[in-house]
Amino acid sequence: MTVAVDRPNSATRAKRKNNHYSLQDFFLPNLEKGVIEDWNGSRNILTSEDFIIGLQEGLEDEVGEASAAVMYSIGCEWGLQDALFFTKWFERDFGRSIRQTNLPFLLETWWWPFTSQGWGRWQVDMSDRKQGFMFISVFDSAVARSLGDVGKPVCHLYAGLFSGFFTHLVNKELECIEIQCYSMGENYCKFLLGGKNRIDAASFWLNEGATTRDIEGRLRNGELLR
Repeated sequence: MTVAVDRPNSATRAKRKNNHYSLQDFFLPNLEKGVIEDWNGSRNILTSEDFIIGLQEGLEDEVGEASAAVMYSIGCEWGLQDALFFTKWFERDFGRSIRQTNLPFLLETWWWPFTSQGWGRWQVDMSDRKQGFMFISVFDSAVARSLGDVGKPVCHLYAGLFSGFFTHLVNKELECIEIQCYSMGENYCKFLLGGKNRIDAASFWLNEGATTRDIEGRLRNGELLR
């Protein structure tokens, strides 16, 4: 059940600026305007699994295999715009630059609204960050959960989202690829984030039948395409 509440004023927000994890606090329906905003001022739209399935199938009907690239491009733009929006509300609420913030805390602060909105939980493995790449696991992906076991990666929107957000965060062009997907019978989805050379290598190895563990091992051994 959704409960309509008044949007907190600035004084209330100052007192409770980070204590807003309950459903009633985070989502702020406005029945008169017919919109649902969240604590950070972003408009939310409620959709069903049928909508996600229809979007995916509609794109495939229109552009065929290029639908993956379309979804990735949409995700990239979404990630970039959300990074700008996140920077604004994070620095407003916490009173410090994102560049001066502990990275794990920053990333969890960015992602938990996505969890609240139904995009799933995540886990970021930064142990390989000094080598120029990192892995992101997503549990209960909204896209993969909706499409079911279709035998191929389907979370291109997530990959684009991570690419766009992290490119803005580090001010360096980063790409992302899904190397493990719930829609391939796996327990969760896993993404590789890094420079183009590493993503190209991972994509090639995937097409050659490499497993997630194979790709992780090759990257950690410094292998790239010649």
